[in-house]
Amino acid sequence: MSRIAAVVLAAGAATRFGSPKQQLLLPRVLERLAQSPVDEIVVVEGAHGLSDTASRASVRLVRCAEWERGPGASLRCGLEALDADVDAALVVLADGPRLAPGAVTRVVESWRADGDLVVAASYAGLRGHPVLVARSAWTAIPDEGLRAVEPRLVACDDLGTPGDVDTPQDLAILDDPEAE
Repeated sequence: MSRIAAVVLAAGAATRFGSPKQQLLLPRVLERLAQSPVDEIVVVEGAHGLSDTASRASVRLVRCAEWERGPGASLRCGLEALDADVDAALVVLADGPRLAPGAVTRVVESWRADGDLVVAASYAGLRGHPVLVARSAWTAIPDEGLRAVEPRLVACDDLGTPGDVDTPQDLAILDDPEAE
């Protein structure tokens, strides 16, 4: 069976949040990935160190010196760190703390069944995360990342969106049980 790795992008400066949100949100994302069908997890750090946050034995931390070039540079750093037998990488954002393990499973199973270079979860018809990229497309990642690539979408509406925490207010909304 094909091997799937997760690359968690956590290299940004978090300027809108005002502090290293990755340190706060990454444990939630990693817990959810641990419940999914990924064989390997790589976390890409850049602006802020994450060694305390990603200290689990099953997670490998990769420093990206070129993180300021954009998410594509961070993704390329993560992809370069993956084992040679990995067939596809599942791209996850560190600021999506509600990532559903079921969305990961659905995207991976869809890719295994139907192929395509890039497959992404969608919510209400809009592209979201996770995004899976086949190894054959790894060399063509632009600096703006996979948002510049048109994926095949897999509906995950019933699983809830992973969230997108850019400000402390976003986090307060996500942590509010009434906001579910």
